[in-house]
Amino acid sequence: MPEQVAPFNVAILAVPEVTASALYGMVDLFSSPGRDFRFITQGMAGDQRMRPYVVARGADRFRAANGVWVHPDHTIADCPRPDIVCIPDFFVNPGESVAGQYDPEARWLKRVHEEGALLASACSGAVLLGEAGLLANREATIHWGYVDTLTNNYPGVKVKVEQSLVLSGEAQRIVMAGGGSSWQDLALYLIARFVGLREAIEVARVYMLQWHDLGQQPFATLARSRQTSDAVIKQSQQWAESNFRKPAPVAVMARLSGLPERSFARRFAKATGMKALDYVHALRLEEAKWLLETSDEAIEVIANEVGYEDTSFFGRLFRRKVGITPMQYRLRFGSLRRAVQNG
Repeated sequence: MPEQVAPFNVAILAVPEVTASALYGMVDLFSSPGRDFRFITQGMAGDQRMRPYVVARGADRFRAANGVWVHPDHTIADCPRPDIVCIPDFFVNPGESVAGQYDPEARWLKRVHEEGALLASACSGAVLLGEAGLLANREATIHWGYVDTLTNNYPGVKVKVEQSLVLSGEAQRIVMAGGGSSWQDLALYLIARFVGLREAIEVARVYMLQWHDLGQQPFATLARSRQTSDAVIKQSQQWAESNFRKPAPVAVMARLSGLPERSFARRFAKATGMKALDYVHALRLEEAKWLLETSDEAIEVIANEVGYEDTSFFGRLFRRKVGITPMQYRLRFGSLRRAVQNG
């Protein structure tokens, strides 16, 4: 991006269900480039390179999802023309439609995007991009718990849940970040893109931020508890949740269902969106993740405890589904337990 004297305008869109930490965290990070690093290292604040402001449908203050008061700086009707619009995450029931609830915000997003603004969403904020009609036949990402919210309600969207950051649209002017704290990655990326890489690194150093290069896979729950009205399959799921360690669990599930094995396989996939064997693997790997987080048992022991006699197969499957090896997972997610034990 070329140098410019005036700060870049960053509108941060707030709806009543917004997450206050993301909303005001974005305000802090976008206020920092050019200003804070110089203040910390030289004792004198530099020139602020970005100007964030909170915009909302109306001018009146309102409470965010956690009860914190939000005071909009501008309404969407009278705000300064934005170079960037950020949409923090907000509370929406996973999988459900919000059609009609945010029509003024959706129309505004569509208009400012047509006028040249870059639109950036964090976590469930991507839903408002869908409401604005900007996700049709495009790649997207969102928090792993909200994938169905996009795929159920916006035709043609291609969700890349394994990616923590997705660039889409003409000139890559739609940017989406996936996980709950990914608004930090989103802010650093936008600072680097508009102001410069050095300034983004300086902001990361000031706030001691770490780029989440692993993506969402290590955090995601593999076994989605999709609701099904099929009582036979629901009983099979319940049996599997307590018996996934047993040998040949899919064959046992089919036998208990009273269905031929092929019929059971088709019916299970239709009801749950997963193959029965994949569902069993997901249950086993979730248990393995818990054991890796909370115990010091050897990887071989954990593999056997969750139902795998072949440790090398377990390791390959774990890496393919989770994105990192069992040992890497333990090192990353067992640190909280170690800190508590050593405290």
